[in-house]
Amino acid sequence: MRVFWQTRLRLLADWWWTIDRPLFLGVLALAGLGYVMTFAASPLMAAKIGLPLYHFAARQVVFLTAALFLCLAVSFLSPRRVVQLALAVFVCSLLGMMLVLLIGHEVRGARRWLSLFGFSVQPSEFLKPGFMILTALLFANLAARRRTSLVPLVLLGFCALLLVAQPDIGQTILLTLGWLALLFLSGSPLWTLALPSLGLAGILIFAYRTMPHVTARIDGFLQTGLGDSYQTEQALAAIANGGAFGTGPGDGYYKAFLPDAHTDYVFAVLAEEGGLLIGGAVMALFGAIVLRALARAHRARAHWMQLGAAGIAGLFGLQAGINLAVNLNLIPPKGMSLPFLSYGGSSLMAQALGLGMVLALTRREIPALPRPPAVAPRREVLE
Repeated sequence: MRVFWQTRLRLLADWWWTIDRPLFLGVLALAGLGYVMTFAASPLMAAKIGLPLYHFAARQVVFLTAALFLCLAVSFLSPRRVVQLALAVFVCSLLGMMLVLLIGHEVRGARRWLSLFGFSVQPSEFLKPGFMILTALLFANLAARRRTSLVPLVLLGFCALLLVAQPDIGQTILLTLGWLALLFLSGSPLWTLALPSLGLAGILIFAYRTMPHVTARIDGFLQTGLGDSYQTEQALAAIANGGAFGTGPGDGYYKAFLPDAHTDYVFAVLAEEGGLLIGGAVMALFGAIVLRALARAHRARAHWMQLGAAGIAGLFGLQAGINLAVNLNLIPPKGMSLPFLSYGGSSLMAQALGLGMVLALTRREIPALPRPPAVAPRREVLE
């Protein structure tokens, strides 16, 4: 028993001295803010649809706590174990996305969720961290051998096809942009970005011309009063009402008129009740986490580790940026959660998984202790 506890304490000490503590503390700060926002934004929505007042808040507290434990557990893994976990998650996500098309339940015209043990699971959320790690491995191996291959492009195309079939244009854009970033960071020539970029543009044009909800959102963004712009208008009114210092915790007015106040538009609630001061601090926190992760990724031991950590961190920052831009009416509305702040178990657990992988891949290497000099065995002198 004593040896067992000594081993566990040594493992914990090694983790503490090798983990990037500023990055880990940034994740904890974001999770703490998530606990606060779930009580600020969700009770009113629960009351509207006839659920107990703290229905969403109680569930999100469970999700947040589980996500923190998941992030912590994954951060203990070795790089080899991270690859094995990424492969397992990626395969399970692909299978889940195929099942979604067959037996998934439909919400607002999209079929993205599976019902498991009373919870709705969105497999496409878990696809992203696994996809980024495996793509980083492929690009790093190709760069080391100075070769090109269509395998990463075929992998992206297959994943994008499953996402468009749901349909989930936002995740398709996010995954493609992450793939393009890894291609660029791996040292590939700029002209190789052309084909995937054209494919992404083609998907956007196809979605605008064939999907009514996409058409309505883009039209509402381009011209006020034309198309779907109600939530964006309420979000802007909430942010404006907050002013510099906010209305105070729980005193937000416009969250009563935001159908997605606890999910996609949680930042509008935060900005109204906390004002520019708190809203700006949250933006700075997201930026600090991404920049710190990128700085640590630059020092990783292997090229694939650099690409993998940078790719997941970039995807994390890109998703946060898209959500914030939607709240501020800088881009057309898109149903994309704000990491750790929006309600939703799948997105939260997937983000925690990805950040855990980043923490694991950016851990410092423990210097090997010098071995003591060999001592010649003492010879007994016989009298």
